[in-house]
Amino acid sequence: MKILVIEDDQVLAKNLKQSLEKDGFIVDIVFNKKDSLTEIEINEYDCIILDIGLPDGNGFDILKELRAKKNNTPVIIATARGQVEDKIKGLNLGADDYLPKPIDSNELIARIRAVIRRDKNSALPVITIGDLVVKPAEHFASIGDHNLNLTAKEFSVLEYLSLHSGQAVTRTMLMEHIWGSDFETFSNVVDVYIRTLRRKLGEYSKIQYIHTIRGKGYILKNEDKK
Repeated sequence: MKILVIEDDQVLAKNLKQSLEKDGFIVDIVFNKKDSLTEIEINEYDCIILDIGLPDGNGFDILKELRAKKNNTPVIIATARGQVEDKIKGLNLGADDYLPKPIDSNELIARIRAVIRRDKNSALPVITIGDLVVKPAEHFASIGDHNLNLTAKEFSVLEYLSLHSGQAVTRTMLMEHIWGSDFETFSNVVDVYIRTLRRKLGEYSKIQYIHTIRGKGYILKNEDKK
């Protein structure tokens, strides 16, 4: 699951990113209104953590603009402005939750998972492909009776391939979605993760799930090994 943290306090934003990534989320951080709107325009997020006080504008304006564009991504307002009036304003503008600072990372993670579960328009499905089962909302994957022991990044790669099962997924798509702006264009990091996933899936199944499409990328589908 991919999260956008909009927070002008760079230390807090980076700490939140670290905490969320440890729990398996993919996290982008931005520090102002302008960059926030750009990121939201070009990326799909499962949840947005939104500060109100930004150096070039107001978080309420970001929320208002999102909802006006029919963007229903769950939004959790996280701010030091704890007045009841601000909370009411945020909820009336379409926020899904309101969390006062200082933020407890465990509470934030619980609230993120809760608003994503409640969001019917972006409900995360249970994906079944042959004996492979992927549950994005629970960060869980299994083959038959065997739970797969995957790192956060490994699960994110498998999740993305599963959500696009039967479709060609390029290396660039994977890198942009999972590593965001932190990847190097010519890095072989995707190939390394694909090899690891194939090995782990192959421990419990004779099915070849991840296939290479020469010159394009990868596709996840149920097909016997040859």
